[in-house]
Amino acid sequence: MSDIATRAPVLRVGRPTDDIDALLHFYRDGLGLELLARFDAHNGFDGIIVGGRNAPYHLEFTRAHGHSAGRAPTDDNLLVFYLPDQSAWQSARDRMIATGYVPVKSFNPWWDEGGVTFEDPDGYRVVLYNESWNR
Repeated sequence: MSDIATRAPVLRVGRPTDDIDALLHFYRDGLGLELLARFDAHNGFDGIIVGGRNAPYHLEFTRAHGHSAGRAPTDDNLLVFYLPDQSAWQSARDRMIATGYVPVKSFNPWWDEGGVTFEDPDGYRVVLYNESWNR
């Protein structure tokens, strides 16, 4: 196995958007992620990076000046957060709803069996799954 598979690197998931502020509201205020960085007009891009200060992952959303990113290509483009603690899962779900986001039916019914799915302003979906990843 490679070092990437055996060591815990920091994972950044990057994605384009047409509306950074709407995504900031969804991921920071709804999901509860922290705004780690924000940049404007950096080589023609504006962007935000959200996550946890010491988490092994973060999400970067960028807007390229003069380009349209569009919406998610399908309803099955997912980001899944496994939350095994029932109270933490309920808190995350309730915060999303209190922030104005309504759960959506998952394209794959598996995710509805133990979780709840929300759609971000770009049409990408986030699943809050009430189980641990133990495979």
